[in-house]
This record gives sequence, structure tokens and C-alpha cells, in this order.
Amino acid sequence: MTIETDGLAGVYGAKTPEDSRRAYDTWADSYDADTIANGYRLPFLGAGLLSSHLGRMHGPILDAGCGTGLVGEMLMLMGYHHLTGCDLSPEMIARAGQTGAYGDLQVADMGEGLPFADDHFAGFVCVGSFGPGHAPPSTLRHLARVTRPGGHGVFNLIEATRQEQGFPEVMDDLTRRGEWEVVQSTQPFAPFLLSEPELLTRAHVVRIL
Repeated sequence: MTIETDGLAGVYGAKTPEDSRRAYDTWADSYDADTIANGYRLPFLGAGLLSSHLGRMHGPILDAGCGTGLVGEMLMLMGYHHLTGCDLSPEMIARAGQTGAYGDLQVADMGEGLPFADDHFAGFVCVGSFGPGHAPPSTLRHLARVTRPGGHGVFNLIEATRQEQGFPEVMDDLTRRGEWEVVQSTQPFAPFLLSEPELLTRAHVVRIL
């Protein structure tokens, strides 16, 4: 089974950030229904992984590529209340605002930069944002910059495309420079429980140094 939605087709076909912005703006109203109906579990896994490494601390957390706010709402329900979200799509940001989970929401092209101070966040989650038509590997450098030493970050990469997109090179460079260490990498798994069985991803947890 595959996910048959115009929204997903538009996102995968995006060639520029503006294409991606338009695709997600158009998809915003039906995004949750389309993805959850297919067993989308990345937001919940991302929130759980971050919590397992952060523990009960209450420093600010960044939900990067927050979409409709599924990660933020889960973190809020788990007891985290200093949440900031950013996304390329204003319509997705509007939906995230309806969750009541975020103290701040910003529209941002994550590949170009993040509108936050250095060493600000205690942790970040960035799931579902890296893949064809999505944010580029340079985003990882920006996420490392805005996360404080000792903080943790969680993100996922698509197994079939991570190499050609250039993510391993950026991850290795950040490690060589002493900016972070990878403390956990999951086994490959299907982000959709009820569709796309051939689509596999892997989640990574990093600690900022």
C-alpha cells in the first residue's frame, strides 16, 4: 500500500523551498488526517526519544519543521512547556498554533538559517523534515548552533536518500569539529505503520558539545 495524496506528491516533487512551502500550505488542512490514517509515528517517536535523553528538565525545546504541531502537542502532554516551533509553511504554523503547545512560532527556511540565538535551546526535535523535497543537510549545522552544550537533538533520515543528499558528510564533519556526538542511532524502521512498507528511516540522537 502507498499513501495516495496530492499533498505528498507535491512535497516529494518540490525543487525549491518555495515549491515546498506551497505544497505544505496546500496540504495543511488534511495533513494530520492523511498521515495519521497511514500510521505515521515519527512525531511520537521523536518526542519519546528526546524525553528519554533530556529527562525532566524544563529548558526551552525547539520543534524544527513543526508542521501541524504533532510533536509539540505530545511534548506538552508529557510535561514540557517551554516549546518553540518553526516551519517553512505559514499554513502549517497556523495549525500548530491551534494546539496551544508553543510559546513561540516562527516561519523559517531551515536550510538558510534559524532565527534564534546561539546556545539557546536545551534540545531539539526535527522529524519528517529531511528527505526529497525537504530541508537540506545544512540545517543540521543551524540546529547545532542554536542548541546549548549538553543539550540533545533528535532527527531522522531516510535510508534510501540520506547518502546522495549529503547528510552523512555533514554529520561526520560536526563530529570531527567537536560540535556534537551521536549518542544513539536506531535500527531502520518504517515511519508509516500502515503503508509504504519499503520506505525506511533511521532516527539519530545527538548531544551538543
